[in-house]
Amino acid sequence: MRVVFVHGACVQNGSWWWHRTAALLADKGVPSVSPALPSCGETGAAAGTGGPGLAEDVAAVRQILQDSDEPTIVVAHSYGGIVTAEAAAGIPAVRHLLLISSYLPEIGQSLSDFSDGKPSPFLTVDPEAGTFGVRPELLTATFLQDCDAAVQAQAVAHLARQSVQVTAQPVSAAAWHDIPSTYLVCAADKGTPAPLQREFARRAGSVTELDAGHHPFLSQPTSVRDLLLDLPA
Repeated sequence: MRVVFVHGACVQNGSWWWHRTAALLADKGVPSVSPALPSCGETGAAAGTGGPGLAEDVAAVRQILQDSDEPTIVVAHSYGGIVTAEAAAGIPAVRHLLLISSYLPEIGQSLSDFSDGKPSPFLTVDPEAGTFGVRPELLTATFLQDCDAAVQAQAVAHLARQSVQVTAQPVSAAAWHDIPSTYLVCAADKGTPAPLQREFARRAGSVTELDAGHHPFLSQPTSVRDLLLDLPA
């Protein structure tokens, strides 16, 4: 078995965001990888107007998924659920989807379909540059309140401006229709409140909850590892 981690919006260096859980999996002999998402400026092309969008993110993740026939669990966090819905579709090696504080879009839906149309207070949007990002001063209180001081101190360096176009670009597939899925509700999440997550989770095959903030793979990596190892693959 292997695990492919797909990170959320407005961050870079996915291997850092997942490193605590990935290390625990490696101790159990389970390899993992975290693809770079072009819309976050991780692959050389600048994010923003005319830059890479959802299609490029999907292609990057899909390439990793197609690189191996080994049974694979895809772990998608937040915006990563939008990418995974299309990227994992029709790939036999993908045996399970774990959605963490995430989205399960139907074909034709986009990230913006899961919002009320108002900009989140923890985000900034630059229409001229065509990017959006997390306000650094609100990062810890909104997303990392249950993480230790070391993670909180390091996280700001791993934020990224992302192409805002990804919020409106619809998916052309919904992998969760055909692949078994589990939704992990993060009950203490201040970015995506638990009641919203529970609504999103109605589309998943099974649902579990953890008293954690937006990044349980950093704050409670052992719990996330154990959940992963218990999933059928």
